[in-house]
Amino acid sequence: MLNTSTQSTSPDASAPVQTIPFFQALLFWLKLGFISFGGPAGQIAIMHHELVEKRRWISERRFLHALNYCMVLPGPEAQQLATYIGWLMHRTWGGIIAGGLFVLPSLVLLIVLSWVYIAYGDTPLISGLFYGIKPAVAAIVVQACHRIGSKALKNNWLWGIAAASFVAIFAAGIPFPVIVIAAALIGYIGGRIRPDAFSVKAAHSSGSTSAGSTIIDDHTPTPDHASFRWPRLLLVVVVGLLLWLVPMSFLTLTLSWEHTLTQMAWFFTKAALLTFGGAYAVLPYVYQGAVGHYAWLTPTQMIDGLALGETTPGPLIMVVAFVGFIGGYVHAVFGPEQQFLAGATAAVLVTWFTFLPSFLFILAGGPLVESTHNELKFTAALTGITAAVVGVILNLALFFGYHVVMPEGWGGAIDWWSVAIAAAAGIALFRFKRGVIQVIAGAGVAGLLIKTLL
Repeated sequence: MLNTSTQSTSPDASAPVQTIPFFQALLFWLKLGFISFGGPAGQIAIMHHELVEKRRWISERRFLHALNYCMVLPGPEAQQLATYIGWLMHRTWGGIIAGGLFVLPSLVLLIVLSWVYIAYGDTPLISGLFYGIKPAVAAIVVQACHRIGSKALKNNWLWGIAAASFVAIFAAGIPFPVIVIAAALIGYIGGRIRPDAFSVKAAHSSGSTSAGSTIIDDHTPTPDHASFRWPRLLLVVVVGLLLWLVPMSFLTLTLSWEHTLTQMAWFFTKAALLTFGGAYAVLPYVYQGAVGHYAWLTPTQMIDGLALGETTPGPLIMVVAFVGFIGGYVHAVFGPEQQFLAGATAAVLVTWFTFLPSFLFILAGGPLVESTHNELKFTAALTGITAAVVGVILNLALFFGYHVVMPEGWGGAIDWWSVAIAAAAGIALFRFKRGVIQVIAGAGVAGLLIKTLL
């Protein structure tokens, strides 16, 4: 029985759904879409403060139980957590709205900013801002590598996996999916040989406990819609496959398999299944494909896209919208007179194929998770992948740093102003613990002043 004045004392499983007003939830998810800065840690902290501490919609234990499941999935865990809680409160449409609004504001904003960037990037104002921002992005990626590594690499086994993954992608050029599969296999075997070395506790914690009653409390019965049923699971899987297959078939039949938009849809479907460890982990794979293989954009544009992704709300993996826009715009897939339409269409397309699996994982797997409230733990295979991600991100940091410090290529002149901005950004991040937005803003102003005065 629940001790809230707004909730029925009946043990009816549907009670938790009825006691959280749908319109209030809708307004919160819309608000979250516009204020979700700070990467997954910041986004999860915002949801915890609002949903657990302030609004009392869900208990601490249920919140962390959902988060633990989202953490073991490929994809952006903060967006998946919003989808999960929205689904738990208001069924399938609640999950779709919560997850969709987490992404939609960022998508619209990135389409606009991508157009401004590609259409007016040569103007002194825009070029000056990005001149300063790019070195700061290199420092931000280094910080991400340090942050993830300090949590993930707890013993020599995991350090060895990280080092091997760095050598594999930096020196041998082994594709990112191969590295992920190898790391998972090593983790699985290592977990059987040395379970103590490959046992990792859940990384995210709110740092506080819930006090008092909540609408969805620790002992609230699982809502009827969240109960596991084989027919429902089959329905979700079939609908999900159709939502992927229909647009993919349409692109293939009307444009051809080799068309830019079709290849974007296929490439970002694969990318969506490889985002273990967050956006920084999959960025090397996106770079290998989007820059190296398909040439949808240049290395410099990739760095600029990451800068835009860092300064807009929503998950960082939304940088794929920038990649899609630039690729569609530059390749003029609808002709030279429809470049903006081509870019916007490509951005929406890659966003659809990148985030569709995230929704399916939650809607299909949520009932399985709700069938038990025992805390989930990382598998040994995932521990191996997380360790490998550290080495991959280090390679990404070196890639960005190389292109920023030596813009003319290896052996060319060193851009000492970029070195100075990167060093200052690193000091601000590591020594003074400044936020990403503050660092990027300061670096942008510095770049504008350098380009204007020198």
